[in-house]
Amino acid sequence: MTNELPVISLFAGAGGLDCAVERCAEPPLVHDGSGSPLRVRVATDYDGTALQTLARNFPHTKTILEDIRTVSTSDLLKVAGLSKGEPTLVVGGPPCTPFSKSGFWIEEKRNSQDPNASLLDEYVRVVSEAQPEAFVLENVQGLTYRTHQEQLRRLITGLRESGYSVEYKVLLAAEYGVPQLRRRVFVVGRRDGKPFHFPPITHSGESERDREYDPSKLPFVGVKEVFDGLPATPENGEIADGTFGELAAEVPPGQNYLWHTDRYGGRPVFKWRSRYWTFLLRLDPDRPSTTVQAQPGPWVGPFHWENVPNADGEMRARRLRVPELKRIMTFPDEFEFIGDRREVQRQIGNAVPVELGKVVIRALMEQMGYLDPLGDGARPEQVQETLLF
Repeated sequence: MTNELPVISLFAGAGGLDCAVERCAEPPLVHDGSGSPLRVRVATDYDGTALQTLARNFPHTKTILEDIRTVSTSDLLKVAGLSKGEPTLVVGGPPCTPFSKSGFWIEEKRNSQDPNASLLDEYVRVVSEAQPEAFVLENVQGLTYRTHQEQLRRLITGLRESGYSVEYKVLLAAEYGVPQLRRRVFVVGRRDGKPFHFPPITHSGESERDREYDPSKLPFVGVKEVFDGLPATPENGEIADGTFGELAAEVPPGQNYLWHTDRYGGRPVFKWRSRYWTFLLRLDPDRPSTTVQAQPGPWVGPFHWENVPNADGEMRARRLRVPELKRIMTFPDEFEFIGDRREVQRQIGNAVPVELGKVVIRALMEQMGYLDPLGDGARPEQVQETLLF
């Protein structure tokens, strides 16, 4: 394609944001192959298995398996066949571990002293030296917490000093049609100095914080709806059996271990609020899923709302299958992951929900004049005319 717009992908992982980049012209929650004017020229990550997944799904993308701290911007541009100022976008989500709630019990994370937090500076370095037209950075909501305000301030300052307007906002994936109550912060900037306007919310419903519903918007998408049509193919290790097997099977849909306290209808086994919310958590089929975690413990949900028999015929809760996890993260069904079940969940849990990435990148591309706001797809021949308004 002569009208391909080149993209550099940092901290690419399995390619969730890359998938959003290359499908941003498609309608919401639709993967019809209509694509996008954007193409990821080069992607880099230090996770070899995740990059194998990316390469399987994006055979045209060149990959660099290396720690970003040892990769020069000039090498990135060279591999991509680009010069400074030529990339349309730099995208990426630096590892979120330093800012995530999981691990907040570690003092260095609580005090924002995790050395991996410096990876934000590497993102700024590449943007500053590559000078793309715009950038999109994604991370966990925890980056905006007061405990990490110095890291966020340094990130915003560095990007602005590199010549970009910068806007950031925490988005709830379910409010954009993703069947998942996943909150992520997006930081978006433009080299031309124009502000980026985040896309309007399209869906409304109950979340873990809000009980109000806006009837002028579409209802949240429930997991039962998105699981429709998936083959009922069991997976090895999906049955949750063992120490808490019976207890997990007795938890009703939408409930968690609190069911088994003296305040609810189960067995009075656990003390009130003595565990994490996700412990023994079951999906409510009519509501979005809670956040899919990359490395859940054996009793960390969400588990499916239906029970299945174990080898002895006893009913047990079951873990979500890979096709179900892909639907929750709005990956295309045909997207292939490399690795065993545990490795695949790690890649999926670390990814950006494709539809959430799509809606942000589409808004950016529309505002930059590369996509028609009316939904007719790429309009590269009108780029210069659009930018004059």
